[in-house]
Amino acid sequence: MPKSLFRFALTLLLMSALPIVSPYGPYYSIALADDDDGDSDSDGDNGDSDNGGDSDDDDDDDDDDRDRGSRSGQGNDRPPRQANPGGNLLDRIFGRAPQPPAAQRPAPQPLPDRATDEIVVLDLAQSDLDALIALGYQVLQVAEIGTLDSTIRRLRVPPGTSLEAALDAIRLLPTGQAADFNHFYRMSEGITPQCEGLHCATFDLISWKPPTSSLASCSQAVVPIGLIDTDINPDHEAFVGSQLSVLDFDTGQNAGSGAQHGTAVAAILVASRQGRAHGLLPEAKLIAIDAFYSAGRDERSDVFNLVQAMDKLAAAEVRIINMSLAGPHNALLEQMVARLSDAQILIVSAAGNDGPRAAPVFPGAYDPVLTVTAVDASGRVYRRAGRGPHVDLAAPGVEVWTAASIRGVRTKTGTSFAAPFATAAAAILMSEQPDMVVAEVKSFLRDTALDLGDEGPDEVFGAGLVQFAPICASPPGVQPLLLE
Repeated sequence: MPKSLFRFALTLLLMSALPIVSPYGPYYSIALADDDDGDSDSDGDNGDSDNGGDSDDDDDDDDDDRDRGSRSGQGNDRPPRQANPGGNLLDRIFGRAPQPPAAQRPAPQPLPDRATDEIVVLDLAQSDLDALIALGYQVLQVAEIGTLDSTIRRLRVPPGTSLEAALDAIRLLPTGQAADFNHFYRMSEGITPQCEGLHCATFDLISWKPPTSSLASCSQAVVPIGLIDTDINPDHEAFVGSQLSVLDFDTGQNAGSGAQHGTAVAAILVASRQGRAHGLLPEAKLIAIDAFYSAGRDERSDVFNLVQAMDKLAAAEVRIINMSLAGPHNALLEQMVARLSDAQILIVSAAGNDGPRAAPVFPGAYDPVLTVTAVDASGRVYRRAGRGPHVDLAAPGVEVWTAASIRGVRTKTGTSFAAPFATAAAAILMSEQPDMVVAEVKSFLRDTALDLGDEGPDEVFGAGLVQFAPICASPPGVQPLLLE
């Protein structure tokens, strides 16, 4: 072989063994992406697409889904592939020591479950408040809660005082028993894979057909529905002609929340069927409140805001409140749930996405609440869904097509998106039988659900898959469609 040809071949061989070099170091086959649905792209579209998809997946920076490792599918939890640990060909030929692998991506820290220096309290007498102020407590916000006929205060704890010690001290005051931490609550949203094919037909899963003359009674939900969620884009084409209204709500000096989650949940409920995001109840009246705010990459609400939002919706005379959110137990939230239930306002909430071994989340774990888990088109439970005896029903919540935040549609996954299916069923039932009390509505939906899993109610599916046919007197032969 001619020497020039040999040198050329050797050069090609050595070049093929070298990594691609840039000013930032070698590139290898590794793909990293943020699993935060609030990321914005260059055109301000927040990652949402108008052609049926997103450039990013759903938010799991929340209390219900903290697995941030994989974006390629629900079952893919492999770590990123690392650079060649044995060195390249030149290292091996010339005996150079291989370079150590790049540092591992640090594990994400759990999101906080409460404000670090705040206590909330109901109906604190002025004398007790003065005593706390003298000790260095600061009043941050005050609001009137008409439903409870109460005043709620948000207090900042003095520096050097632990939250636990502050709460114990306030509860020892004559009027300080209704005090608790200012807990955080986040949307019950999970990671969304691409949705293709018949398994996107969630209406079939719950035996729900678009309104026809034979289902005239079910085409109208006359009871107003409340929604506590993130911001909503009311200008989305999905809401053309809808009865969607968004009440003003002040979350203080915090940055506003994104519109991804709230728009998606609202569209499942009331989107027009003229577009691609078909709502269950396009003619229903939906009154929404954005009680969330952004704290860096964390999008959350707190109990001080949630209690006020629930009070505003009660004053607006809603009969049902959809709360696709989850967080810790809180004494003030529990008291508000009980009061609304006494007023015959049904709260529908998500079971949360912390996983099957996680502790129950709230408000879903409170007894009066209708708590909903998520299943896919085959009736399999969403693998991150919470479980427990408090779960009442299952509903479609895996790869559900709904509105993206700016325009178009995309799929969403999580117990957040299962809750509105149960909300819609309850709204129709309460419209059909207005004398039903909240407990009877829950019992009817549980008794008519399609049993899944073990026979009878269980901690995975509750009573089973919510069904619209028993409410709507659907034509004979309408059966739920579960894919094999």
